[in-house]
Amino acid sequence: MATELSVEEKLKALYHLQLTLSSIDEKRALRGELPLEVQDLEDELEGLHTRVEKIESDTKELQAAVTKRKGEIAQAEASIARYNAQLQEVKNNREYDTLTKEIEFQSLEVELCNKKIREAIVKTDEKAKELERTRDMIVDREQALYEKRTELEEIMQETRDEEEKLKAKARELESKIEPRLLSSFKRIRKNARNGLGITVVQRDACGGCFNKIPPQRQLDIKMHKKIIVCEYCGRIMVDPDLAGIKVAVEEKGKRKRATKKKKDEEE
Repeated sequence: MATELSVEEKLKALYHLQLTLSSIDEKRALRGELPLEVQDLEDELEGLHTRVEKIESDTKELQAAVTKRKGEIAQAEASIARYNAQLQEVKNNREYDTLTKEIEFQSLEVELCNKKIREAIVKTDEKAKELERTRDMIVDREQALYEKRTELEEIMQETRDEEEKLKAKARELESKIEPRLLSSFKRIRKNARNGLGITVVQRDACGGCFNKIPPQRQLDIKMHKKIIVCEYCGRIMVDPDLAGIKVAVEEKGKRKRATKKKKDEEE
């Protein structure tokens, strides 16, 4: 059970979990900005299709308005014809003035409708050009989206199997860690710029933020008696020995000393 692990075992499990998650991050990093670029293109295409629908809707409204205005012109011209016929039968000036005003009013209505029709035709032409430009943009964006998706799929195909194995390993490691500690680790990792929730002490400093660690605190870390976090960045800290890199550090030091000794002998 996770709660039965010693502090040292918990730290080892966390450290190996960190290594596994970092490997997953590296696989995902290979995709670069492609997922975001694909998403942006998909969003843009959705917006362009919405624009096409709006343009087509506006065009239909303009065409309906033209049809309506033509109907109003026909009615006005019919009224004008009727009033002109009635002018031939007027019996007094009052009737003549009334009919003349009606004819003038209907003539103005015809002029106004013709003006509205001309404006609607101009707007319809503009909408047609805008529709053509938008459809051209859709074709261009669809081609770009196809290329980006293909590129992304190829990269994902290359890394998918290995990434799935790493995810399975991460789940196995997570099952060994108590939920509260795991939650804290994930929170630290999420807030860390480089995705490190746990780091190794290197050269007397935190391997995450590189701030110096007091000797007594380093000793506490080496004791593996409790979980210790960096007071500067909040990352959990482990010593190189627990991380399994102590030997490598010592060998590096030995190589440096051997090189220096050889140089001294040559001199």
